[in-house]
Amino acid sequence: MDIRHLRAFIAVFEERNITAAAQRLHVAQPSLSVTIRQLEEELGVELFLRQARGVEVSEQARVLYPQAQRMVAEAEALSGQFRESRRQVALQLGIEADIAAVQVESFIRMASTALPQLQLTLLDGCAGDARLGVETLCCEDELFLPLWEEPFVLALPAVGSVQRWITCPQDASHQRLLGFYGDATQDTAGQAATLQQAVYLVAAGLGQALLPQSLVEHHPGVQWRPCLGAALNRRVGLCYAAQALQLPALAQLQAALGEPAAQRNMPPDTSTR
Repeated sequence: MDIRHLRAFIAVFEERNITAAAQRLHVAQPSLSVTIRQLEEELGVELFLRQARGVEVSEQARVLYPQAQRMVAEAEALSGQFRESRRQVALQLGIEADIAAVQVESFIRMASTALPQLQLTLLDGCAGDARLGVETLCCEDELFLPLWEEPFVLALPAVGSVQRWITCPQDASHQRLLGFYGDATQDTAGQAATLQQAVYLVAAGLGQALLPQSLVEHHPGVQWRPCLGAALNRRVGLCYAAQALQLPALAQLQAALGEPAAQRNMPPDTSTR
């Protein structure tokens, strides 16, 4: 007995007519009759009493009908479940604290375009199958797929004028920025654990800071300008272990997004303020 036999039985039981059931199933009437006969032989019972106009159902058919319905429904649900899992590929993505919202949103759009069947789960920090982060924070044994390169800019409060610096001693960029601060780090306006937190201090009017452009260009409380003569940049992209490429989603994304960053759509930019 297979699902094909049960579907044929249900159709005949409900239609009470072989011809109507064959039309419903889009099969030839003789083929449907053979299928019903095979089911009756396998069960050792007569399910339908053939008459001049249609069929009458036997008592055994009445017992079989609800069980057949349940078995067909379960088979269809199971088949649908596996078809859905084949269509979707899952990826858990960690988002580091200092990645701008515009970059997160841009990555999601790129990933969804490159892999329409992607089922993406976003996590905080260093978690997941891969993470959207800065190249300098990748572990030694991790691979890095660059997506964007962006400059550090001078971030100032939107209102007022300040001279003192806000620094981020715990951030990987701090050592590279010391040359720009000079002796001013002896009298800082404040310190932040992350670059994103430094944005809040600048917007509140406490001081100025050197920050990635993506973190400040859309913030209403901050104005910014390029660091003239400076070539201080950071690269943002995907950090992941080599074995993570065994995941279909990550392998397909790596292949789709692996072209040079200049060939991809960059996150929306605004004019210098």
